[in-house]
Amino acid sequence: MANVTVIGAQWGDEGKGKIVDWLASRADAVVRFQGGHNAGHTLVIDGEVYKLSLLPSGIVSGTMSMIGNGVVLDPWALRDEIAKLESQGVEITADNLAVADNCPLILPLHRDLDALREGAAGKGKIGTTGRGIGPAYEDKVGRRAIRVCDLAHLDSLEPQLDRLCAHHDALRAGFDQPPVDREALLDELRDVADFVLRFAQPVWKRLKKVRKAGAKILFEGAQGVLLDVDHGTYPFVTSSNTVSGTAASGSGLGPNSTGYVLGIVKAYTTRVGSGPFPTELDDEIGQGIGERGHEFGTVTGRQRRVGWFDAVLVRQTCAVSGVTGIALTKIDVLDGLETVKICTGYRLHGNVYDYLPSHAADQAAVEPIYEEMEGWSESTVGARSYADLPANAIKYIQRVQELIECPVALVSTSPERDDTILMRDPFVD
Repeated sequence: MANVTVIGAQWGDEGKGKIVDWLASRADAVVRFQGGHNAGHTLVIDGEVYKLSLLPSGIVSGTMSMIGNGVVLDPWALRDEIAKLESQGVEITADNLAVADNCPLILPLHRDLDALREGAAGKGKIGTTGRGIGPAYEDKVGRRAIRVCDLAHLDSLEPQLDRLCAHHDALRAGFDQPPVDREALLDELRDVADFVLRFAQPVWKRLKKVRKAGAKILFEGAQGVLLDVDHGTYPFVTSSNTVSGTAASGSGLGPNSTGYVLGIVKAYTTRVGSGPFPTELDDEIGQGIGERGHEFGTVTGRQRRVGWFDAVLVRQTCAVSGVTGIALTKIDVLDGLETVKICTGYRLHGNVYDYLPSHAADQAAVEPIYEEMEGWSESTVGARSYADLPANAIKYIQRVQELIECPVALVSTSPERDDTILMRDPFVD
């Protein structure tokens, strides 16, 4: 049996939550390997809606779930999310949830800095969620982060606070803000420490044991490859690497452990926040797709921008992330359209490109080259076999996989877990 790594192959919001939940019910362990509580997953199981931002999607199905060291952890958000799920009847204990003790913490000062910077950015706004993820990653690489393991040693935290506050107090002064209230910060950490520490452990060690036993591991990514800090539409990106290679460093297992890479791809394209979007639709068709697809952010509630499927971008993300196969989601949202379009290339300054250039100005200036296909009037909602799909929907799926040079392994036809067409089982070598 193979392990599976799940990533978003667009700008996030591709429907990873449902696919991860579906796979998690067949896995022995699920591990989140990057991001923070800025990544929202919505699960619909037997009509019950579960909204996750930080916890691995497997937690709802009772699968052993782990938060790896590549995640930046807001301990108060963790406490609130666990309380919300428990109120919905989900049992969460140290037996089914583990948090890496070397996870960096997101602190109130990180949220403050995030908001101050975005508020002062003017036209340069990136469109962050304001949850402190970027500043927390900065402190991690700046070697001044407070980590989960430090919660057990709060009485000896002064040297680390000196280093942390020397940096943040200078930044805060530039925004005419008072210095960090160290005692208040310590009080807040003391209040949450015992709660978080009950789940804390060396996740890499736990995963080693799971792998040695021959169990199936599901690696769960957040956001999408186009938000990767290296390979995305920089600077309109997140603050971590979202490509599949991060599963190894963000969990503590080697790159030979991550297995089949499943890229989640929406049958059209969306993005939240600022940044280039070559196939964006500012018309009734785009509005209609957005309404049918309920395109609002799980975390922020912001309306997502909507556009046609961009095969250029997905071919690129599949290449840089080593995607083995894709899960195509929300095909049902395209039901009823007379024609559907797929972007097959870009025009820029008289030249044709088969990839997205790296420079932000070029990314904003590219013009999509479209291929038009006949749509389908029949419903695809709830289809559970390829034979149940309309002929033109099948043609669309086949053309997508030809253009992105990557096979379709799964097709999702509704938010419900079981409304999934399986062409290839990612857990089978």
